[in-house]
Amino acid sequence: MDKSSILRKRGEGSGSKVGFVELFYDLVFVFSIIQLSHALAHHFTIAGVGETLILILAIWWLWMFTTWALNWLDPDTMAVRLLLFAMMFGGLVLASAIPEAWGEKGLLFGATFAAMQVGRSLFTAWIFWGNSNKHALNFLRIAIWLAFSGAFWIAGGLANHEGRTILWLIALLIEYASPALFFWVPVIGKSTIEDWDISGTHMAERCALFVIICIGETILVSGRSFAEAEMSAVNLVAFAGNFTGICMLWWIYFRFGHERAAHHIEHSNDPGRVGRAVFTYAHFPIVAGIILCAVGAEFVLAHPQGHSGWKEAAAVLGGPMIFLLGNIWFKGAVWGRVPLSHLLGLVLLALAVLVHHLFAPWQLSLVAAMVLIVVSVLEWRALKPAGNVVPQ
Repeated sequence: MDKSSILRKRGEGSGSKVGFVELFYDLVFVFSIIQLSHALAHHFTIAGVGETLILILAIWWLWMFTTWALNWLDPDTMAVRLLLFAMMFGGLVLASAIPEAWGEKGLLFGATFAAMQVGRSLFTAWIFWGNSNKHALNFLRIAIWLAFSGAFWIAGGLANHEGRTILWLIALLIEYASPALFFWVPVIGKSTIEDWDISGTHMAERCALFVIICIGETILVSGRSFAEAEMSAVNLVAFAGNFTGICMLWWIYFRFGHERAAHHIEHSNDPGRVGRAVFTYAHFPIVAGIILCAVGAEFVLAHPQGHSGWKEAAAVLGGPMIFLLGNIWFKGAVWGRVPLSHLLGLVLLALAVLVHHLFAPWQLSLVAAMVLIVVSVLEWRALKPAGNVVPQ
């Protein structure tokens, strides 16, 4: 079997193009994000937030590791399409287990997650073997690390509630630490950044599409909640405020951040290091912040009037804060300078948190939207006229 035909053709016009089957694969993660936001909204306690955060970290890592693999695998080949179909089925099983991940479906979640992580990595190593042993060893190292963490995922699924949390946290620590440790394995050794000669265009586009998925979930939540609410001027204003905030999330990420980050990684002499810092790690708080914004939209549109409690403040204002923190990390890693507009936004949101009890939920939503507008306008004024590449 000529496995070289399964690899992407570098240096060609379509070599880094996102395939339709990759977009088809992403549909599973639409369901996953919906499940995560619903789980967070219905269990918005300290324990519930912590448990959902573990699941978000897991889903993001699964998607991100698959994105790295698809940077080299050609999605238009039958073998890769079959791999993605299998991953889609596993992803549906995984997403369906999210509401009961700390209940009777813990083993189903843990075992499915481990099988998907290890199986995809071994498949990629096999494809590379004989074509590029350097890359084959990289994915073999990854498979070994993921098999190690997978034991904790499975053990956690078998454990009781508290034990499951501890074991799954250990599994996540292993997986998130592995790239920083260059997937070092005894005898085989470790990878080097130079080994990860990724296509920056493909990586940037894939991450942007995941951000769109998360923003799309926020739109779906807002639309569904507004449709179920009574028709009133307050509900309409709350809906408009939520929609404005969603538009600002898109603007802040895509207007300057994504475009320039894509250009930076594509022209970098060290795309592996940039990809790891800018996309693998820095995008997680962006994604988590958007999911929390979706929860905030559900809270506001379900009960727009009355005094805002800590629950509403944490979601409505905390979501944009985490999103801005992610963008600070993301843009700072690209340009080496913190965007001052984003820092101002964090300060304004923090002040709003301190006086959140003075606002009704619908008013709190408008405050969050106005802060995001301020951030967007200040960044646009700083970058647009001078054509700088450094955010102000």
